[in-house]
Amino acid sequence: MNPFAYDVDQSNFQKLVIETSMTTLVVADFWAEWCGPCKALKPILEKLAEEYAGRFILAKINTEQNQELASQFGVRGIPNVKAIFNGVLVDEFSGALPEAQVREFIERNIPSPADELLIRAGTLRDAGDLDGALETLGEASKIDANNETIRIEAADILLEQGQAEGAQRLLDSLAPLTRMEDRVAQLIAKAGFALGGQTAGDEAGLRATIAADPANLDSRLQLANLLIASRRYAEGMDELLEILQRDRAWNDEAARKTLLSVFNMLGADPLVPQYRRKLASALN
Repeated sequence: MNPFAYDVDQSNFQKLVIETSMTTLVVADFWAEWCGPCKALKPILEKLAEEYAGRFILAKINTEQNQELASQFGVRGIPNVKAIFNGVLVDEFSGALPEAQVREFIERNIPSPADELLIRAGTLRDAGDLDGALETLGEASKIDANNETIRIEAADILLEQGQAEGAQRLLDSLAPLTRMEDRVAQLIAKAGFALGGQTAGDEAGLRATIAADPANLDSRLQLANLLIASRRYAEGMDELLEILQRDRAWNDEAARKTLLSVFNMLGADPLVPQYRRKLASALN
């Protein structure tokens, strides 16, 4: 029995096709007993599934018994073979192709060894094994040193571990266009605040300085950075607004620019529209 090929129907489709495709390429073969070309293609697919030993999973779907699934996937003729990855149809072919062309289809769609390690790292991270995830990303980087996604994922984990300097080095190594992507820009901002928080001093000392001299904007900015690095975003942004109200132009508009960086870092957080309104009010 081929451990990498399964008969799939409506009862196990979600598990064997959709859920499996989140980490492994699934090749769905839509066939029927009466179909001669299907019988010619089936042993080729089964042979390749065994040869690739789990790098893709073959899902065999009998269209006569699973007409609803065939309809959902727009199957108009059989055999029809569809490549599914991450829950999405990525490629397909119809007809009984020779083995060389089927192999090329598999090779075209199967994740690279580096991508497979990237997926495994994500699974480890989801399970809370951050060290294991980083180690796996390191293995992936040795295979594909130019893969920027690997560096982005590693930087994200390093930030979660409090290793802002290592994260910053990885983010600095990215191409300029990559650094402009929303997620990467958020990580860059997070790394900046984390590093700023490390050099800001202690909270009690900063608050004592501000209590003695409320106009000490440098201490207020340091306190804001410290609070934001500690994920106390509202408190940090309140300090930035206080700076704006006292001296909008101070330090080349540092308070306004820092607030914009916080907004960028927080993305869709509900605090963002709330504090955008406060910023607009302070500026007008």
